[in-house]
Amino acid sequence: MRKLLTVMASMTMSAMLLAGCGSNTAAATAAETSAEAGAQAETQTEAETQTGAETQAGAGKSGSGLDKITMTYVTSPLNIPSIVDQDNKFFETAFAEDGISVAYAEITSGADQTQALASGDVQFLYAVGGSSIVLSAANDADIKILNMYSRSPKAFRMYTSDETLTTPESLKGKTIVGPAGTNLHELLAAYLATAGMTIDDVNFMNMTIPDSKTALASKNADVALLAGAAAYQADQEGYKLIADGEGLIEAIIAVAVTDKFYQENPDVIATFQSAEADIAKFMDEQNDEAIKEAAAALDLDEQAVRDMYEYYDFSTETKDSDIAGLQKTADFMLDVGMIDQAVDVSALFLK
Repeated sequence: MRKLLTVMASMTMSAMLLAGCGSNTAAATAAETSAEAGAQAETQTEAETQTGAETQAGAGKSGSGLDKITMTYVTSPLNIPSIVDQDNKFFETAFAEDGISVAYAEITSGADQTQALASGDVQFLYAVGGSSIVLSAANDADIKILNMYSRSPKAFRMYTSDETLTTPESLKGKTIVGPAGTNLHELLAAYLATAGMTIDDVNFMNMTIPDSKTALASKNADVALLAGAAAYQADQEGYKLIADGEGLIEAIIAVAVTDKFYQENPDVIATFQSAEADIAKFMDEQNDEAIKEAAAALDLDEQAVRDMYEYYDFSTETKDSDIAGLQKTADFMLDVGMIDQAVDVSALFLK
């Protein structure tokens, strides 16, 4: 009997121990399952948060929806910022970060530039003459000045091989060639106006600057309107300088966009102006290299570029004098019949 009771007691204790072990194992399993679920939920939440952040960052790159922009590329007369950009890819690099590619359109005529802007073929006129902007605005086109590109009245010049052409009156009936709708066109009109004459008093023909110099050399033109490298070469080759723009024109060259594009693409505008600042910094800190690049692009020696550089102010900042100068250009264009209606140029500058 005693042995039986001992066995029964042992069995009871074993059962209790097994029950206790089973209870502990279940609790441990439940705890592990809960921990795993919590960890999984935490990992999922972290992943969702990270994905959301990446999505937000990606969306913040460029909210414009654009994948390409086109800007004009003009090297003449001495557009060093454009040349520096081409050699160092400032715009392409800046916009690549926003997933936007950059294309360049070589359009030298001011009238063709503003037409391309109006049609949407280009988004930035990177170096367009102030007179071209005024002419476009007078024709009710959507055009605004983003910032300045350069000012250089002394760099715009009129050359001839005829020693008798010394006054505005002496140009009457003469064949004069140059790019229409540009600062050079305005220079001719301003020079003639000093004698009460207009463009109608001469035989003006629209030509690019290089073609104008060729026409002068081949005697197919009496006077060529030249600037930059072509003007420097004409001077070196002994052609007679009739007049430059000092005291006649302000020779403002600007960067222009449409107001619609400006309003709809603030992030693109910001990227563009950031790249402009990088170009200006490069020209300031690595001036020798900028001159070297310009000399190669324009087929000039470096000293020639240095000499011409003195005629230019490449500050992109818009000053009160720029607004006043362009208003003077607009008023003059109205007076001589280049435009049919007055233009308030202060309304053309983006604030």
